[in-house]
Amino acid sequence: MSNCNRDVESPFTFTYKEVDGIRVLLDVYLPPDEVDQQFTRQVTRPAVVYFHGGGLTVGNKRSWFPTWLKSRLSARGIIFISADYRLTPPGTIYNVLADVKDAIAFVAGDLNVQLGQELANLGSGSHFRVDPTSIGVAGTSAGGYCAYLCAIYAVPKPKVVLSLYGMGGDLLTDQYLAPKTQPFLRGRELLDPAQFSEYMHPFDSLKSISDSPLVYHSQSYHIPGYPANPRMLISRLYLQLGVALDYITGQHEPSLSVTLRKAIHTEDAFDETLISDHKIIFPQFNVTSDWPPTYLIHGTSDTAVLPRESRNLHSLLLKAGVEVVLEELSGREHSFDYQPGAELENEGSFNDIIQFLIRHLT
Repeated sequence: MSNCNRDVESPFTFTYKEVDGIRVLLDVYLPPDEVDQQFTRQVTRPAVVYFHGGGLTVGNKRSWFPTWLKSRLSARGIIFISADYRLTPPGTIYNVLADVKDAIAFVAGDLNVQLGQELANLGSGSHFRVDPTSIGVAGTSAGGYCAYLCAIYAVPKPKVVLSLYGMGGDLLTDQYLAPKTQPFLRGRELLDPAQFSEYMHPFDSLKSISDSPLVYHSQSYHIPGYPANPRMLISRLYLQLGVALDYITGQHEPSLSVTLRKAIHTEDAFDETLISDHKIIFPQFNVTSDWPPTYLIHGTSDTAVLPRESRNLHSLLLKAGVEVVLEELSGREHSFDYQPGAELENEGSFNDIIQFLIRHLT
C-alpha cells in the first residue's frame, strides 16, 4: 500500500516485504508531470534504487537523502527509488543481503501493478512505470555495500552501480579489525562501551528494525547537536573496538575479528579459508566479469570508509574486465556530498555520474 497525498517531492511508499514482524519499505519518486509529457510514448522507464548509509546500524530511506541524485535523474525521466533494509544489530549482513535482493525483485516485479493501482486511485494520468530490464543501484557508505551485494546477487542483475565512499571494497583492514586507542574518525572522541550495553553482544532485548531515524540533541544540550539516537554512534564504536566484522557477520563466538586480526598482517597470501563461512558477503572475493559497469567516487581524506576500499575494488574490477570509473576527490572527507556548498563544488562530478548512469540505463 502507498500514501496517497503526493506532490512532486512526496513519494509513493510501498511495503516490499514483511519479515520479523516488521514491514520493510521503499519510496518511489516519479518524475514531475512536465517530464512525464516528454515520454508519453515510453510506457516504461529506467529506475535507480538507492540504499542509504549509516554504518548498517542506523538510518532509513529518507536519511542522508541524495537530493542532487534524485533531482538530476528525475529531470531525465528516471524513476528514483529509496529503500529501507534491516539494520545491525540484531540483524546481520545476511539479513541485509536478503532485503536488497527482495527490493530489486519487487521493483522489477510487483511494483508496477501496485503503482498503477495507486495512480488510478489518485486519478493520475502519469505514464511512468519501471522498466524491469533497466534497473540501476546506488548507495552511499554502507549503502555502497548494499549496492555491491546487488551487483553480485540481485535478480535481475543491475545494469549499473554507483557507489559514493562505499563500504565493502576491502573489509580486511585495520579500520574494521584493529582496536583503536586514539581518535580515528574525524578526530571525534572515543566512546565508552558501557554506555551502549544494549547494542553489545549478546543481545537481550533488541528487536528487528529497518527504520531508525537520525535524531540530534537540541542546542541547549551540553554538546549541542550531538546524536540523540545511540544507533548513530554504534558503528563507530564497533570500529573502535575492532569488532565490526563480528557484528556485520553475526560471528561473535569465536570472534571473527580476532581470527582475522593477525592474518591480514602476514607476508603470506591471505588464507581465504578463514572466512569460508562468510565469503559470500565479502564483495572483494566475489568480483567476476559479470559485475555491472560501476562508478566509484571517494574523498582522499575519508576517515570513516578509507579510500583504499574503493581503490581495491577498482583494481579488482579492472582485472575482471569490468567497465569502472574511480574518481578521487582530493582532501574530501566522508559524506562530502552533504556538506554546505556541495552542490556547486561537486557539480562537475555529479553531472559526470548522471551521464554514466544514463548511458548504461537507456
